[in-house]
Amino acid sequence: MRPPVALSIAGSDPSGGAGIQADLKTFSALGAYGACIITALTAQNTTGVYGIHEVPAPFVADQLRVLSEDVRLDAVKIGMLANAAIIETVAAFLAETPRDVVVLDPVMVATSGDLLLRDDAVRAMRDLLPLASVVTPNAPELAALLDTTEAGSVDELADQARELVRRGAQRVLAKGGHLDTGDEVADVLADPSGIELFRSQRVVTVNTHGTGCSLSSALAALRPQRPSWSSTVRDARSWLTTALEAADGLDIGHGHGPVHHFAQLWEGR
Repeated sequence: MRPPVALSIAGSDPSGGAGIQADLKTFSALGAYGACIITALTAQNTTGVYGIHEVPAPFVADQLRVLSEDVRLDAVKIGMLANAAIIETVAAFLAETPRDVVVLDPVMVATSGDLLLRDDAVRAMRDLLPLASVVTPNAPELAALLDTTEAGSVDELADQARELVRRGAQRVLAKGGHLDTGDEVADVLADPSGIELFRSQRVVTVNTHGTGCSLSSALAALRPQRPSWSSTVRDARSWLTTALEAADGLDIGHGHGPVHHFAQLWEGR
């Protein structure tokens, strides 16, 4: 059987742990053929981001047009979009050629808590929400999208996920990794029919670089291969847990190293 083709629209990470590089690794690990559209080049490593060079929006549009004219796209994952012009370009592409599987990881808030997008870009990001099959914000990003205070509990996270659905998102996977929930991590999947809670044991490691990118790209890779969003989320979270558990064995860099995307494939090599 032919594999699903998953497209990542995101920025480049030279360290290989996040962004386009993490997305392509995730697609490959989970049985999807990966294609990519680059929205920004970054100067970064495992200790931080030291510079960003944004790709002009018209060239992002050219990449999207040329690729989609030739290659079938079964799923789209959207990551770092950098500015309002690029967000609007991607929104126009999705509006003109709707896709059944569109995973939007709204990269908006840095680890420091600083907002990465200007006000006009935040507004454009909100307008992009209805075009995505699922939006995957962490707690700070969900608060930024709603212009409210950050959730402090799983119940508050669920309430905010429901609110984002009420405001037009088709489906929200609110990630609870930032919450102080002890040894457990809880994520909330919300859609117009209600919510579903996913719980798992927290993996203790400093090597979490690219976790959000990898989870959202796992959803894009798996949804064409799974019968529902619920089963997709379950299997994506299970794969990511394994990648986190094996992350320390990679020994990449001096900061927050990457998760081990190929832990299951490299075992016993």
